[in-house]
Amino acid sequence: MEFDLAHAIAVLERTPRALHSLLADLPVAWTDATDGGDTWSAFTVVGHLVHGERADWIPRARLILDQGENRTFTPFDRTAQFHESEGKSLHELLHEFSSLRAESLITLASWNLTDEQLSLTGVHPAFGAVTLRQLLATWVAHDLGHLLQISRTMARQYRDAVGPWRAYLSALNP
Repeated sequence: MEFDLAHAIAVLERTPRALHSLLADLPVAWTDATDGGDTWSAFTVVGHLVHGERADWIPRARLILDQGENRTFTPFDRTAQFHESEGKSLHELLHEFSSLRAESLITLASWNLTDEQLSLTGVHPAFGAVTLRQLLATWVAHDLGHLLQISRTMARQYRDAVGPWRAYLSALNP
């Protein structure tokens, strides 16, 4: 599928509602569960999405649009949520994410982006030159990837409980 800003926004605006519908008021046994090791719980993922709204998508898009002398993105701290979410409830994080995402989408819409602007570049610290179009497409894929991650982690809590059906449940198997 080719990138289409309206299609991208249709997903980006739904992510907070999808997370709220899936996670709000669930027992912490669901929202704090991980797959073990260094894997993330639903709570951790929501904290990561909150941090991304503040430090990643719109700030990087703004840097590209400004086309200043230095267009290199600040490296993104993928573990900032571990200290930023400390002491907060999942309810607070879901609300914070919804508010921040709404602000991000208002900003995005206010730019009235043209095809020419979507082709402007910034510099990713690891990938080099990237376009605004690629950044926005990544934002969508990032949201969907984390929705998948949360669903898979939650499903795996019943890995043993499903008995023989496990063979048919792709979310439970590596």
